[in-house]
Amino acid sequence: MPDDPQRKAVSEAVRAAQKEFLRQTSSSHAQRRKAFEKAQKAGLTLREIGELADLHHTTVGEILRGR
Repeated sequence: MPDDPQRKAVSEAVRAAQKEFLRQTSSSHAQRRKAFEKAQKAGLTLREIGELADLHHTTVGEILRGR
């Protein structure tokens, strides 16, 4: 990449946006898993959790197993 200041600035903005996106995504995944675990401990089935989250029950199971 040439030493064009504008290209350099937007390149850094893209890197920063991607880094922030990944941080937020990771945090959201952890929060969702914790909510599913709490629901399961409260007695909800995988199917019930799936219905609430609009996900298939097998997907809920995968999330709970950390996949």
